Parts: sequence; C-alpha cells; structure tokens
Amino acid sequence: MNRYLELSEEVLAAKENGKAIVALESTIISHGMPYPQNLEMANKVETIIRKNNAIPATIALMDGKIKIGLSPQELEAFAKSENVAKVSRRDIAVIVATNKMGATTVASTMYCAQLAGIRIFVTGGIGGVHRGAETTMDISADLEELAQTNVAVVCAGAKSILDLNLTMEYLETKGVPVIGYQTNVLPSFFARTSEIKLDYSLDEPKEIAEVLKVKWDLGIEGGAVIANPIPEHSAMSEVEINYIIETALTEASRQGIKGKEVTPYLLKKVVEMSNGKSLEANVALVYHNALIGAKIATALQELS
Repeated sequence: MNRYLELSEEVLAAKENGKAIVALESTIISHGMPYPQNLEMANKVETIIRKNNAIPATIALMDGKIKIGLSPQELEAFAKSENVAKVSRRDIAVIVATNKMGATTVASTMYCAQLAGIRIFVTGGIGGVHRGAETTMDISADLEELAQTNVAVVCAGAKSILDLNLTMEYLETKGVPVIGYQTNVLPSFFARTSEIKLDYSLDEPKEIAEVLKVKWDLGIEGGAVIANPIPEHSAMSEVEINYIIETALTEASRQGIKGKEVTPYLLKKVVEMSNGKSLEANVALVYHNALIGAKIATALQELS
C-alpha cells in the first residue's frame, strides 16, 4: 500500500472481508453547496451505498495523506472547512506535500481510487470538452483520466454546459466506452436525454459488471463511463436546460466573460434561471448514481 494512502477502518474491513467498495469525490462537498446541506448530502449518499451492500469511500486530501474513506468526524470537519483546494491530478503532490486540505475532482478521485484498488466511482457528471474549445483548448482533465485509469465512472452523463458531441468524439478517440444504463441516448446531466445516440445500452448492473471485468481482464487500459439518467420526477426538460444555457452564454459574451470565468458564471445562471430547480436535480441525480453504482460494484465484486 502506498505510504501516502490512509484507508478508513470501514474501508480496511471491507477489503479484508471482500466487500464491494464505491469511491466518492469530495469537491461536491466543499464546492458544491454550503454547510450543513453538503454534510447532509454526503451522509445520505454514503447511507444509500451501505444499504445496497457496498462500502462508501469518500476521498479527500487531509494532513499530508490521501484519505480513502472518511470517519464521521473527518467528514464533518471537511464539510465545515473553508478555502479547501480543488484538486485535480496535477495538484495532488503539491497539496499532500504541503499538508493542505484538498477536495478531489473526478480526475483525481479516479487516480486515488485506482491507487487504493477501487474500480467503481460515483459522481454527478463528468467534465468534458467545453463549448468553443476549438479556440480555447478548454478540455477537462477528466477525459484524459478516463483514457488511462482503470476506474468506471457512474454519472448522469457530462455536464449540460459542455459541448456533448465533442466530448463524445474525444472519448471515442481515447477508447473510452460509454455505456447507457437503461437508456439508448446520452443523458445530459439535468435532463434525461440528448440528441446523441449511444452505441451500447445495458439494463442490469450485472451486465455492466461483466463488461468491465472482460475489459480489464483483457488488459484494455482506461476507464468507462456508465451513463445513468437522472430520475424522471427530478429531471429538467432538454429544451428548458438548453434554452437557459444558450441565454447564459449570450449574456456572458455580452459582458466580456471569458476563459475559466465562463463555467462558474454559467452554473450560477443555470441556478438563477431555473429558480433553484437545477440544484434539486443535481442532488437527486447523485443519489440515483449512488444506488446504481453500489449495485454495479457489488456485482463486480461477486465476479472477482
């Protein structure tokens, strides 16, 4: 075991007893919503995973260590902390070496999960190719991580503010399979659908686990995207969310907002223009991903 890794007692016991483990990111806790809502959300996600026969491993950087699983006390301290660094792959060594507190993104959670031997990771949505990336080169590190790290990501597709077509093209180029869970089209985070048809759709967690096992048994490096649509009762319409994003992009351009400032501006405008519905949808899709992720992890563990 890498000396910079520190597994919680619960995760250690799960490994010793051959139980399924599901990795969870921590950026959604530190940067996604305020305390105490963030703690309530994190606790509920972990509870859903436990109720479905798997063990949650929330990953965060604390005290010069990569924590794989947080105790209730650590989770609360993390949720209350301010000025937590947002950590992608490039930032891990700096934050660990300087003993700073860091929240893992999709890319860094995947990397840390692989270090700990965890193959299933649950999040909200992956990053991807941003709109206008042909001139800005703004492409999420999540896509490169998926190309090289053997962890499957259960998510509600890529975030709606991205260029979904270019994101799918990038994943195809990198050899990353995108498998729809009970859907033939790519979900677009807040919405259940998009115009993009998927090559593969499977209806049972066991089927997905079997595909992942064959992939890695064959030595095909890299992860997989398991695209799990937001529950229907919590979803926004594709037309509604696209209208909001297009309107926000036009306004951002009018105000001269560019580069890395565009994404936080868009996310804020989506919340405002949806009257908070997007926040409720975000939480609902994370809970649903936790449910499906736990079932896939359990099925994969049974195959090992």
